[in-house]
Amino acid sequence: MNSDKPTPGNEPAASQVLAQRIVIRDLTLSCSIGVSDEERARRQRLRLNLELLVDPSPPQDDNINEVLDYGVLAEAVRSHSLTAGCRLLETLAEELAALCFSFPQVRESRIRIEKLDRYADIGGIGIEIERRRDGL
Repeated sequence: MNSDKPTPGNEPAASQVLAQRIVIRDLTLSCSIGVSDEERARRQRLRLNLELLVDPSPPQDDNINEVLDYGVLAEAVRSHSLTAGCRLLETLAEELAALCFSFPQVRESRIRIEKLDRYADIGGIGIEIERRRDGL
């Protein structure tokens, strides 16, 4: 007798949701950023990596409205990075952390930004920050 209904003794194992992360990996953009006028005069390739700890609430109805839409998040990160006009990677990283926290599901953020072409013998040079939403 094959039944889809659990019977005593063969229930699926319960799981505890520990964490859920959203990852944006290797977003590469050409931005105007730098300390000197010369640096800002030409666009520089940046590589952005974001890891966000979000409220771990699995969707009940398989609906995008139940989760943080990472396509919307990626577009917001892309748009802000292209228009920010910061001098420092550190400033851009802080602004991106604040942008991530504008999404209420985000609890923690880790943001890494690297300049890819600054030095010929270095694949990437940059900054990584970690932030937690106030009150957590």
